[in-house]
Amino acid sequence: MAQASIPVVVIGAAGKMGREVVKAVAQAPDMTLVGAIDTTEEHQDKDAGELAGLSEPLEVPITNQLESMLAFAAQEKQPGVMIDFTHPDSVYDNIRSAIAYGIRPVVGTTGLSPQQIQEIADFAEKASTGCLIIPNFSIGMVLLQQAAVTASQYFDHVEIIELHHNQKADAPSGTAIQTAQMLAEMGKIFNPAVVEETEKIKGARGSLASEGIRIHSVRLPGLIAHQEVIFGAAGQIYTLRHDTSDRACYMPGVLLAIRKVLQLKSLVYGLEKIL
Repeated sequence: MAQASIPVVVIGAAGKMGREVVKAVAQAPDMTLVGAIDTTEEHQDKDAGELAGLSEPLEVPITNQLESMLAFAAQEKQPGVMIDFTHPDSVYDNIRSAIAYGIRPVVGTTGLSPQQIQEIADFAEKASTGCLIIPNFSIGMVLLQQAAVTASQYFDHVEIIELHHNQKADAPSGTAIQTAQMLAEMGKIFNPAVVEETEKIKGARGSLASEGIRIHSVRLPGLIAHQEVIFGAAGQIYTLRHDTSDRACYMPGVLLAIRKVLQLKSLVYGLEKIL
């Protein structure tokens, strides 16, 4: 007997990432798009498939009725999954609503505070419901972070530069923060001071993360998502860089997360935890 396909609700379905997710889900043989949520007025009632650029309509209209769509997805035979690529201001409530309906959240939006993440973790565990929060769905970024952790054993000086499009609401990016956290877990203090620094303009040296690691954020039209981790030592510079040229690069990670979250009973943070 064939297994029922995974019902998926996409929040932010009219956005750039949302449209890519709609296409990926529609083309996955083991998934069915059952809901497409977006608050943009001009896109209400439009077919999610046509908006995403598919050749055939999916007969799933864009709507702003999240609660109704979660309730609908909860009635499916197979447990449902909610994908959220929206704004940090709304994602926390969206996640809690999904878990309350027994829908598994997969979240690509960054900007949640550590307190909010902990509250979601507690809520998911009490409900025995899987939840994935993934700052970056790119396999290449996971490899960069792993290489950075390896390099940090041999370098005492490191800084992170992240570059994104100018429509990104939060800074630094969740990926850069996660990278800094991974380096900080190595148990050493980076960038020991050799002079007393003075910032002539506040913020010139970027934001100070854990263990002396600094993060610099760039926001410009024309960029998508990029990150550099730069290590320095006497006589040498070692640079790791990941560039995104098309949002399609995230889709293998998104589809993997949809399948994996059904096996979880609590919150998991980071793509590397499910690879």
